[in-house]
Amino acid sequence: MSASVPAATERRTLLVVDDDEAFRTRLVRALDARGFSAVGVEDYEAALAAAREDTPECALVDLKLPGRSGLDVVRDLKSLDSTTRIVVLTGYGSIATAVQSVKLGAHTYLTKPVDADQIVAAFAEDEETPPSAPTPAVQTLARVEWEHIQRVLADCDGNVSHAARLLGIHRRSLQRKLFKNPAPET
Repeated sequence: MSASVPAATERRTLLVVDDDEAFRTRLVRALDARGFSAVGVEDYEAALAAAREDTPECALVDLKLPGRSGLDVVRDLKSLDSTTRIVVLTGYGSIATAVQSVKLGAHTYLTKPVDADQIVAAFAEDEETPPSAPTPAVQTLARVEWEHIQRVLADCDGNVSHAARLLGIHRRSLQRKLFKNPAPET
């Protein structure tokens, strides 16, 4: 057996909770190849059922899930086993959700796009010391606005008129903003 992949008895168990099936499947495969015994589930109920059956040593939890939030998953996984090391993953990073996820017991917080090596590094970093609040990069106001518009538009299933009403701006103004390239991340 290769020296880079531990034997099956040494492999840490990892629960991947993400509603994007293709992304979840790729992550499980990639994390398996990097020495974890990974299992993927799509929502809160499946995550808790899997954790009750076999409490994972590690968990990767997406914040935006159908039904209950990923923050509920973090809180309830920690209540099942306080030693579970949790990394929160989301496409829409903000200081508020980062702080809230750490308060609920997450070890750290990653924003998408992310690759398997970054996830492995997040689980490996500072394993002997307790988690501290992550320091997310400060985004420009233009980037925050663009991400907010994208979230509202996604919640409206792409309906520009409905999104414009919710955002309190004219439909044409929203269309102009959507045609602009996103503000770069810092």
